Amino acid sequence: MSGSKIIVVAYDGVRLLDVSGPVEVFTVANEHGARYDVKLASLGGRAVRTSGGVRLMADLVLEQIDDRDTAITVIPGSPDLAAANENLLAQVRRLAATSDRVAAVCAGAFVLAEAGLLGGRRAATHWALADRLARDYPAIEVDADAIFVQDGKYLSSAGITAGIDLALAMVEADHGAAFARTVARQLVVFMQRPGGQSQFSVRVRAECERCDDLRPVLDSVVLDPAGDHRLAALAARAAVSVRQLTRMFRDEVGTTPARYVEQVRVEHAKNLLETGDQSIETIARQAGFGSPEALRRAFVRTVRITPTAYRARFRSTGAHP
Repeated sequence: MSGSKIIVVAYDGVRLLDVSGPVEVFTVANEHGARYDVKLASLGGRAVRTSGGVRLMADLVLEQIDDRDTAITVIPGSPDLAAANENLLAQVRRLAATSDRVAAVCAGAFVLAEAGLLGGRRAATHWALADRLARDYPAIEVDADAIFVQDGKYLSSAGITAGIDLALAMVEADHGAAFARTVARQLVVFMQRPGGQSQFSVRVRAECERCDDLRPVLDSVVLDPAGDHRLAALAARAAVSVRQLTRMFRDEVGTTPARYVEQVRVEHAKNLLETGDQSIETIARQAGFGSPEALRRAFVRTVRITPTAYRARFRSTGAHP
């Protein structure tokens, strides 16, 4: 694609890396022969203050952009999910109507959702926000693990740095895989990041605001992942029937008891892989899986890479003296 006009929409509270990550990808692509015309636009053309306090100067007045020649509109996110006002949403709708592609970075998916542009579509966002996006906008099919998703001309990415992956995907669509690999090498990033978002999650936190009766059961699993957490044992611990416990998990935690136990055990295994020198067999036993093969199957199913690969990739940045 030659001479592609890219509008990055900036607003007060936007996260700086959501803006700069994609912009840098397109900039490096230009250094290798692409012709992306990247402009930052804001309401009234005013400077905006990012979530970290850094001020960004706008190139264009958002309201004055001729939307007929915009190839890509990029919507970065903000930690403040209510940062987008109605005027901004109206401009996003206007640009989206005629842009060839519309890309949301991280919490930018909430801007598109609030603008009514993602109904009936698949979308991604930061793993910690995926449940909220699905709850607040039930017409959206939220993929909580994808690094980025494309549904028609709408693209959306996972948290923050995944905006780089998203921009690389668009560069590949425009110029081919070999060209995108050149850009990725220049940036020293993965062409395709291994695994999904679940590999970056912190220790499992069940969102359970009204489950005082269930909380001791949840905590008992976290405190002793290798313990006896079969369904009957959990039900006895909660002093309820197996059927009632299953219903409580479904209604209050949004998953099954078995799935919750597996999540906790995988998180515990990830912590051991990142911080210790134990063998895979020892880690499997300490995390409650019983065997390395059971650990491997759970990892491949939930994290999408093997325990050995996880240890190699996430134990260290590789920046040794």
